[in-house]
Amino acid sequence: MSDRLFAVARIAFGCLFAVLVWGLSYSSAGAAAAGAPHLEGADLGPIWVLPFVGILLSIAVFPLVAPTFWHHNFGKISAFWAVAFLAPFTLLFGWELALFELLHVALLEYIPFIILLLSLFTVAGGVRLKGTLRGTPAVNTLILLIGTVIASWMGTTGAAMLLIRPIIRANEWRRHRVHIIVFFIFLVANIGGSLTPLGDPPLFLGFLKGVEFFWPTTEMFVPMLVVAIPLLLIFYAFDSYLFRKEDLSAAPQPEGEEAEKLGLEGTVNILLLGGVVASVLMSGIWRPGISVDIFHVTVELQNVTRDLLLIGIALLSLKLTDSESRKANGFSWFPIVEVAKLFAGIFVTIVPAIAILKAGTDGALAIIIESVSGPGGEPVNPMYFWATGILSSFLDNAPTYLVFFNTAGGDPQALMGPMNNTLLAISAGAVFMGANTYIGNAPNFMVRAIAEERGIAMPSFFGYMVWSCLILMPLFVIVTFIFF
Repeated sequence: MSDRLFAVARIAFGCLFAVLVWGLSYSSAGAAAAGAPHLEGADLGPIWVLPFVGILLSIAVFPLVAPTFWHHNFGKISAFWAVAFLAPFTLLFGWELALFELLHVALLEYIPFIILLLSLFTVAGGVRLKGTLRGTPAVNTLILLIGTVIASWMGTTGAAMLLIRPIIRANEWRRHRVHIIVFFIFLVANIGGSLTPLGDPPLFLGFLKGVEFFWPTTEMFVPMLVVAIPLLLIFYAFDSYLFRKEDLSAAPQPEGEEAEKLGLEGTVNILLLGGVVASVLMSGIWRPGISVDIFHVTVELQNVTRDLLLIGIALLSLKLTDSESRKANGFSWFPIVEVAKLFAGIFVTIVPAIAILKAGTDGALAIIIESVSGPGGEPVNPMYFWATGILSSFLDNAPTYLVFFNTAGGDPQALMGPMNNTLLAISAGAVFMGANTYIGNAPNFMVRAIAEERGIAMPSFFGYMVWSCLILMPLFVIVTFIFF
């Protein structure tokens, strides 16, 4: 399988190089992104969101009613909904606009998204915690706490991919494991990424727009604690209750004769994780001013460089990590394949929804945009928190953050100054409420896929939302009253 990935990576390197060379010649010939086709969200009615709703319902319903069919055909179903949007869109708006939107979402959003996930998935999958680790409430809570702390500095995806296998392995002997993964998604894959632009994509977008790097560290620290501490306490109490129902004779004994000492294999991958973080940070700081235009889509050199570095880091991880160690770690490529196929459809069908939001008060979702401003135009911060959060639960939380950032004026100095509470509401909504659904944040679905592959019967799409509504929503109400 690693040979196959090496072949794919060589093709990827070749394609990126060819695109760069062709794009430079295309740009020098006089093509300009300024003349790009433009999708006017005000021209789109709510009906254009139906393919996106369709793919969400497919993810929610098919695994319940036809699990075998879904397992073998989820890629085809994802493609069906993508075509269900693209075909009528091309007929009504023309092939130029359709091609532009497809290339725009592919080159600037989907491909970088998948390359980053692939790199983190490959590198983190090479770190193996050896030894006999017993999944007690104290151990599980400690792992969640560690994940919550490191998520802001290595990203929620990186922290989730690093720790999901150890916590599953520590609890393989237990019958009650679903709650562990659910709280893992809440804390490690979402809430923990609140404190720096490295933690979660919305905050990174804010950083690129001029928000100071340590603004989230100072402003979101207390709101994060208000959510994270109760979650850890609730988890410990709930896990303790379920732990008493387990057959403790089946538990591994860390102090027994057959116990293996704790240790780490593949520690070089921890350094490579630092390389992934550095590559992402570089793409936000380094501005060489060099770009290529591919059918009016501007691809900047720093982003191409980042993606090439991430592919190289993934290949280096495969080269330096023993394949037997990966096998013992339960590593396989299916989770990343599932995420890649499903999110391809999600990224395409989400295009009209984001365009309608960007149209502001002229779009079909004007009622949402209007709800965040009072009669005199003053910001209504509780509505900024909930509108950003609820939409981030179902749409990509990064562009949703950007929509409301611009709705609030888009001036980082004003938003860090007199409108500081508004920026806090937008940031907290995007980061915290990404935990409400499996698709609210990138690592959520991947954690679910890894857990299911390891034999944990995870809740359905709506079943997971029952957990989030019962546990997270009351905490978000408390956050609203305290801070907004």
